[in-house]
Amino acid sequence: MNHDTGHKLPHGHSHSPESPPTDWKHDGVRVVPGGQLDGNVPSTPGMDRKAAINFARVGAQKLWAGTVTIHANAKTGAHHHGHLESVIYVVRGRARMRWGEHLEFTAEAGPGDFIYVPPYVPHQEINASPTELLECVLCRSDGEAVAINLDIAPAEKPEQVLWIDPTHPHGGV
Repeated sequence: MNHDTGHKLPHGHSHSPESPPTDWKHDGVRVVPGGQLDGNVPSTPGMDRKAAINFARVGAQKLWAGTVTIHANAKTGAHHHGHLESVIYVVRGRARMRWGEHLEFTAEAGPGDFIYVPPYVPHQEINASPTELLECVLCRSDGEAVAINLDIAPAEKPEQVLWIDPTHPHGGV
């Protein structure tokens, strides 16, 4: 606990007689209602992105978070996100990811599953359902909107990759 002891709080804030107290009311926790997400972000045909957390909305310095909805049977083109790491949480529907130099690898994820996309990995997001929306939460490791489109001839038959947890290589719980 920091009760005016002069100890530093996160991000250089302090409570001491020498420095004014931080305005925690306006510089503290932010709640962004789901109905007030910002749709004014780059999107792809068949895909709708909305920003919840970014620099412009809440002052976030090191991350971006929002939602993405992919229409039935829709897919993005091949792309990567530069130095950014991405995490996708599937809320509803079935996601199919393809990745690699020729999108030669594939895996699927359903509700409750997380997908990790490392920096510079060429990939493509696909709604695996011909009839249902795919709804996801997306988080990126920086507030930048980096998307580098790639001209890739996709492999005809991608190899399915099953994930093995390095901390549980034999399927431990």
